[in-house]
Amino acid sequence: MEISVSGKHVDVGDAFRGYAEDQLTDSVKKYFDQAIDAQVTVSREGSMMHVEISVHPGPRGFVVQGSGQAAEAYPAFDIALERIAKQLRRYKRRLVGDKRHRTASDDVVLAQQYVIQGDSSDTEVAEDAQPIIVAEMQTNIATLTVSQAVMHMDLADLPLLMFRNAQTNTMSVVYHRKDGNIGWIDPTPSGIKD
Repeated sequence: MEISVSGKHVDVGDAFRGYAEDQLTDSVKKYFDQAIDAQVTVSREGSMMHVEISVHPGPRGFVVQGSGQAAEAYPAFDIALERIAKQLRRYKRRLVGDKRHRTASDDVVLAQQYVIQGDSSDTEVAEDAQPIIVAEMQTNIATLTVSQAVMHMDLADLPLLMFRNAQTNTMSVVYHRKDGNIGWIDPTPSGIKD
């Protein structure tokens, strides 16, 4: 597994880099022998150290993310790693349980993903002002069941996920609701079943 350890306006020393690589390798190998890569980013937010970890555990396109915050980098890393390990454990358990339900082909549709962010100044924004597109990248839209889509969303720590519904072959969305539950947008008209 290829591991990248970097700092945002923070000097990451060799001791921390070695610690992070060893701990992350041990935790990921418990669940996935052939993990592809991982990134660890350390930054300072006020008086706290913030560590973000992103792991690409296998060829199916999953990305598992976790973060931690503490007064020092080592405890912040340990908190983030604990979250990653918990997600990898869940992911592995679901993969083993879903093997019998998996289809022979994993259909994937390429789509563009846009991150839109307005002007960050404190001035009032005119009603007719358009947001600024600050990032653009290609992403895959996989064919999944609803439960698999929820798993993808949770593992990647996303607020929502668009997917092609394996049962209806239509585009659907799952998302985190404000009340803590999961919402599902299914454009299939009610009463129409395949």
